[in-house]
Amino acid sequence: MDTDNDDNRMGLLAGSPQIVLVPISDLKPHPRNARKHSRAQIKAIGKSIDAFGFNAPVLADKDRNILAGHGRVEAAKHLGLSQVPIIFLHHLSDAEARAYMLADNKLTDRSTWDNATLAVQLKELSDLALSFDIDATGFELPEIDFRIQSLEETGSLDADDFGLADGQPVSVLGDIWNLGDHRILCASSLDPSALSCLFNDERASATFTDPPYNVRIDGHVSGKGAIRHREFPMATGEMSEDEFVAFLTGALSGICQHTVPGGLVYICMDWRHISEALTAGRSSGCELLNLCVWVKSNGGMGSLYRSRHELIFVFKNGSGSHLNNIQLGRFGRNRTNVWNYAGSNAFARKGTKRNRELHPTVKPVLLVADAIQDSTNRNDIIFDPFLGSGTTLLAAERVGRRCYGIELDPLYVDTAVERWQRMTGRKAHSHLGESFAFLRSRRSAAIG
Repeated sequence: MDTDNDDNRMGLLAGSPQIVLVPISDLKPHPRNARKHSRAQIKAIGKSIDAFGFNAPVLADKDRNILAGHGRVEAAKHLGLSQVPIIFLHHLSDAEARAYMLADNKLTDRSTWDNATLAVQLKELSDLALSFDIDATGFELPEIDFRIQSLEETGSLDADDFGLADGQPVSVLGDIWNLGDHRILCASSLDPSALSCLFNDERASATFTDPPYNVRIDGHVSGKGAIRHREFPMATGEMSEDEFVAFLTGALSGICQHTVPGGLVYICMDWRHISEALTAGRSSGCELLNLCVWVKSNGGMGSLYRSRHELIFVFKNGSGSHLNNIQLGRFGRNRTNVWNYAGSNAFARKGTKRNRELHPTVKPVLLVADAIQDSTNRNDIIFDPFLGSGTTLLAAERVGRRCYGIELDPLYVDTAVERWQRMTGRKAHSHLGESFAFLRSRRSAAIG
């Protein structure tokens, strides 16, 4: 029996290794270290150490040259640590120590991830009330988001069985509905006190909204067929150009006040009102970052040229930097400013007649979900001051964001609540804790 080789294979186990604390100033980077660490990686290692402790001792030779843990030592310096735990590999010769240094780094490169298990693990962690940031795992937030979304079903989210809520509305002006982590207020988004009530001291990370276009629904969006859409409470063709600019400016000013500096503001608009949208953006102190075009599968109404697109103005709130989760496809998301999604005519045909009556300018849930993933992180607040039938609410639910929405029309508030309840199987409650179903029954009885 070759006991010398056995002892060598056992390495430290044969000699009862000791972990000792050594001043960082006594350690030296190995002159033959071939592994390099970027500043971003050092920062990520430091975040992990700060969250979980220094759990992996540095390995060093007898001369205190680092064999494994160069990145951890650099991160410890940035964290202000004066000592780190060390295991000395006295049993290795100089050649063995240098070879081990390579093996320690190279062998880990040959492992792969079980992507399905990884996605589940990240999803479960993200749903917990953690005492640390989830990117302490070493995964950057956009990648975490992308992997979690790989678990979602790919079926249509848009062709549900809900049309505009029927009959007498349950909601009344001033109602606040809590839908899990989401909030909806029945009020005017032009009312500063309503915005303060909705947000308290919080701020949105981004806004996605589809305001009225100052175009009458009847004759422009609704045709001469059986499907008739409800007119909006305001900006439905009654405003002059100057009045519509003032309307959009007021809305954008409120948005900016309650959105973080650098947060993106996505404003949907048709081609007729490009000038008004740009003027309102400038007047509100927003910077036009880009103009996205939603290309639909079918053209809408029209005589000479049927419109097959809608515009999404991408403004930035103030001069702060914005979040970019795309990064030229680094995390698997490749996006341009041309967005191809089925139009409302296409996805409504998959639903019922009530579904086609849902909202005259309804956007696909996936369109909104993709947009807010581009520029926000999980659990961020997404504001929609013209919530309508609740598409932004459903999109935020799908991708793990929190929607704070305002809608003036009580019937649309009811519709948004009902769509969310159907999507999630959960119940919405008033700010007093009363369920939507309970208030429906109580208010119907009071009227009846």
